[in-house]
Amino acid sequence: MNLSLINRYFIVLSLIGVLSFGIGCSPRVEVAVPDKPITINLNVKIDHEVRIKVEKDLEEVISEDSDLF
Repeated sequence: MNLSLINRYFIVLSLIGVLSFGIGCSPRVEVAVPDKPITINLNVKIDHEVRIKVEKDLEEVISEDSDLF
């Protein structure tokens, strides 16, 4: 074997080693199911109901006293 053929083999094997090392160290993303159930805060819905009741009361007051505005 001559020296240039040995150099080529060394370069090819080095590249294969570097590429396999790079592939082996790539980051991995895992998607896991949570242990505890997901809770949703429903305070927004309660506020919305209060707002609707206040708006209905205001409409009644305005319709009774249309001279207000």
